[in-house]
Amino acid sequence: MPRRLLLLIVGAAAVCLVPWTIYLAGVLPDHHRVGEWRLAWVGFDIALLCCFAVALWLGLRRRRAAVPVLAATAAMLLCDAWFDVVFDWSSHDRWSSVVMAVCAEVPMAVVLLWQAKVLLNGGMPSRRLTARDVEMNNAGSYRELSRALSDNGPTSADTLATVLGMPGDDVAAKLTALAQAGHARQGRDGRWRTTPLNLLQPDPAETDDQMAAYLEQKYQNELRLLTWAVRNRTEFGAWATGSRAVLHLSEADLARFTAEYDELLTRYCLLHNKPEPDTRELALRFYGFPFPRELPDLPDG
Repeated sequence: MPRRLLLLIVGAAAVCLVPWTIYLAGVLPDHHRVGEWRLAWVGFDIALLCCFAVALWLGLRRRRAAVPVLAATAAMLLCDAWFDVVFDWSSHDRWSSVVMAVCAEVPMAVVLLWQAKVLLNGGMPSRRLTARDVEMNNAGSYRELSRALSDNGPTSADTLATVLGMPGDDVAAKLTALAQAGHARQGRDGRWRTTPLNLLQPDPAETDDQMAAYLEQKYQNELRLLTWAVRNRTEFGAWATGSRAVLHLSEADLARFTAEYDELLTRYCLLHNKPEPDTRELALRFYGFPFPRELPDLPDG
């Protein structure tokens, strides 16, 4: 369905509901006897149960389809709370329905809506790159420790010290520093594990010479990596893919595109953060920039 037609239908429905609701408020009776009362409520609860089950199954797999299911489940919980309170308002079950709505159904609906938002955003914390991150990345011992923790975690500091051949106290201190920076955490069982963290570009106004040199080196590494990938593109088989396009976007459009890409990448990073027998470590990149009027000549190298 075309987007404009869909928006027209939604807008028309919202407008038409205003007089319809006013009409119902004037003509509907306060009391009305109905049949199949038990079937209506049992059927509603079965549907709610199915929504919970499907949301759980999709949520465990971080599927994007869990977002509308969580939203639908939250809506059904709010409807359940509303009708329970309204229908029991004149009965002796009034306050039990109010307590159930306030303490269970409405809070659960809020939690589900919040989790839908978290799932949509990927659930990975993010912050800007700092000078401390640069220092850690430039230090070979921190890079080796992070790699060992990723390959062997969750594990203890003593095990990491044995794997790396480093003093235990030194490993423990570096793990604490990594945890303070958000790169690792220690569980209740005492074992250490890596934590997902999305590092954003630093504020240009706060970029000093050390940060600028670090970023320049990162970009040079990216250029060498992409050059190598292009030159060896025929060797990867099914393990290499890519796409390109030229679009006409506003800054807001580009920001939304980037946010959607980050959401997709974050979800896959959280789902596939450990090596498996049938997996390979892949490099994924996305770059967007103004298309040049004339392509510059690049030096060979």
